[in-house]
Amino acid sequence: MSTDDELAERLRDGDEKALRTAYDRHGAAVLYLAQRLLGNRADAEDVTQVTFVAAWTGRDSFDPQRGTMLGWLLGIARRKAVDRLRSAARDDRATDSVRAQLGPPDDRETPERIVDRLVVADELGRLPEEQRRTLELAFFDDLTHPQIAAVTGLPLGTVKSHIRRGMANLRRRWEVDGAAFGTRSAGPSRAL
Repeated sequence: MSTDDELAERLRDGDEKALRTAYDRHGAAVLYLAQRLLGNRADAEDVTQVTFVAAWTGRDSFDPQRGTMLGWLLGIARRKAVDRLRSAARDDRATDSVRAQLGPPDDRETPERIVDRLVVADELGRLPEEQRRTLELAFFDDLTHPQIAAVTGLPLGTVKSHIRRGMANLRRRWEVDGAAFGTRSAGPSRAL
C-alpha cells in the first residue's frame, strides 16, 4: 500500500488506478462532509463524484507541501457543495419568481377543463402543419405575427391567414362540441 505522497505522485502522472485508490481511501470522508453540508444523500453522492472528477482534472494543482491529499479533496468537496447550495438557492428564487407572476394555482381540475384541453389538442393535431405551427408560436410561445414570419420564413400575410383560419377551425369545433355537451361558451379562449 502506497503513502498519500506516492499516491499523489502517481495521480499527477495520470495514473487512473491512483484515482481509484484515492477514492477507495478518502471517498467515505468526502461523502460524509458533503452529506453534512447538503443534508441530502443523493446530492452528497453527486458532489462526491464531482469532487473526484475535479481532483482528476486538477491533479497538477495538488501540492503535498501545502497539505494532505485528504485535506485537498475535502477542500474541493466543500467548494462543490457550496456551489450546489448556491445553485439550488438560485433555482428556488427563480421558481418563486415564476410562481408569483403566475398567481395562485387553480387546483380545480374539472372534467370539463380536461375535455376542453383535449378538444383543443385534437383540433390542433388536425390542422395542416404550417397552420398548426403558426398557432402554437402565437399562443404557446407568445410571438407576434412579424416574429412568426421571421421564425417560419412565411410571408406576413400567410402567417395572418393561417392564424385566422386555424382559429376559425378551432371555433367551429368548439361550438359543435359545446352544443353537444352544453358546457362551453362559444370561443376557444378558455382552453388557450
